[in-house]
Amino acid sequence: MIKTKSIIGALLVSMLFAAVPAVAQDHGTPEIKKEAWSFAGPFGTYDRNQLQRGFQVFKEVCSSCHSARLIAFRNLSEPGGPEFTEGQVKALAAEYEINDPEAEGGKRPGIAADRWPSPFANEQEARDANGGALPPDFSVLAKARGTTQPFPWWIFNYFTAYSEGGPDYIHALLNGYVDPPPHGAEVPEGKHYNTYFPGHALGMAPPLSDGLVTYEAGETGSVPLTVDQYSRDVASYMMWMAEPHLVARKEAGFQVIAFLLVFAGLMYLVKQKLWSRVEH
Repeated sequence: MIKTKSIIGALLVSMLFAAVPAVAQDHGTPEIKKEAWSFAGPFGTYDRNQLQRGFQVFKEVCSSCHSARLIAFRNLSEPGGPEFTEGQVKALAAEYEINDPEAEGGKRPGIAADRWPSPFANEQEARDANGGALPPDFSVLAKARGTTQPFPWWIFNYFTAYSEGGPDYIHALLNGYVDPPPHGAEVPEGKHYNTYFPGHALGMAPPLSDGLVTYEAGETGSVPLTVDQYSRDVASYMMWMAEPHLVARKEAGFQVIAFLLVFAGLMYLVKQKLWSRVEH
C-alpha cells in the first residue's frame, strides 16, 4: 500500500512539473537590484528635474496605452512635484479634449482642474487595442508593485525606511527585455520575454529604446538618452504620482519625533523633581 502511494505521488509530481510552462520552468527570476533614488531614506526628496523628465517619458510614450486617472493637470504645479508653472499646466491641459456632455459637441479643451484623460473610451476598447490585456492605471502602480528579499535582509528595510520596491521593480522590468529569448525559453505568440516579469511572458512590447525621447532644452547633452535613464526617470515620476506628499510626510515624522524627544525630556525632569522630595 505504501509503495502504491509512493508511485501515485511520484506520478502527480511529474505531471505537475510537466504542466509548468518552459519559460517559468527553465529560467528563474533574478533578485531585483536596489537602485539609488533621490527620494530614498528618511531624508530623501524628489528631484524636480527628474520628475519633469519622467513626465515627458510618460506623456510621449506611456500615456498612449496607460491611464493616470487619479492625477489632475494642476497636480503638476504643486510644490514637491514636477513644479511646472501654472501657465505651462494650462497650456498642457488645453492640448487635450475632455468629454463634457454640457459642452457644445460634447467635448471641450482641458483645464487645470481636469483629470489626466484616458487613452481609451472604456475598458473593452483598451483590451481590444492591447490583445485582450488591460494596461494598468499608472496612478498608484509604483506602490502596488514591489520586490521580495530573503530572510533576514528584509528586516533591515524597517531601519532604512526602504519603500522604493515599486520603482526598483519598474526600472528592472523596463530594462529586462531579452530578444531573442534565452535558449530553451518558450514564449507564447504575442508575448515578449522579460527577465523580471513573473513567468517571463509579458504582453507589453518593449516600450523604450535609446534616443526615443528627446528631453527639453537644457537636459539634452547632460542626461543620457538611454533606456536605463528613461526608465529611471519615469519610475521616479510614477513614485511621485503614487505618493505626491512623500516629502511632507517625512517632515511631519521628524516633527513628531522631535516632539516626543522633548516631551520625554520634560517628563524625566518632572519625575526627578517629584521624587527628589521622597525620603529614602
